[in-house]
Amino acid sequence: MVDVQFRFRDDEAVNDPAVTVDAFSEQSNATAVRIEPGEDARALLPYLDRIALVEVNFPAWTDGRGYSAARILREAGYAGELRGVGDLVIDMLHHMRRCGFDAFAPDKALNTTDAKNAFERWDNVYQATAIDGRQAIWAKRHPA
Repeated sequence: MVDVQFRFRDDEAVNDPAVTVDAFSEQSNATAVRIEPGEDARALLPYLDRIALVEVNFPAWTDGRGYSAARILREAGYAGELRGVGDLVIDMLHHMRRCGFDAFAPDKALNTTDAKNAFERWDNVYQATAIDGRQAIWAKRHPA
């Protein structure tokens, strides 16, 4: 299981600011990249070995494209920090973790107790992932 960290913007020291996906391939010394909605995470696959941090921006909690970016990176073997940033709400956290996010930097502070409880909210899941190895509920009901 991936260790989850809660990071809030005002607690962070910016050491290596994340650059855009387009700028990343042109900057040989960059180690952090930020994926905006609509950008293709697959453009980063040739560089996974030199990326320490990927921020995935959620400009609105209703924009779910960042989930796909996270899953693409984790399934391709990305092992660095994958941080969800932006308009994050408690109800997103469990799903984000199952897609591979291991750090969160919401625009507005979340209640830490509520956030931690969100990861334990559902005993059963509907989709299998390569991230946590949990068996989907349909597979429990219809074993092979």
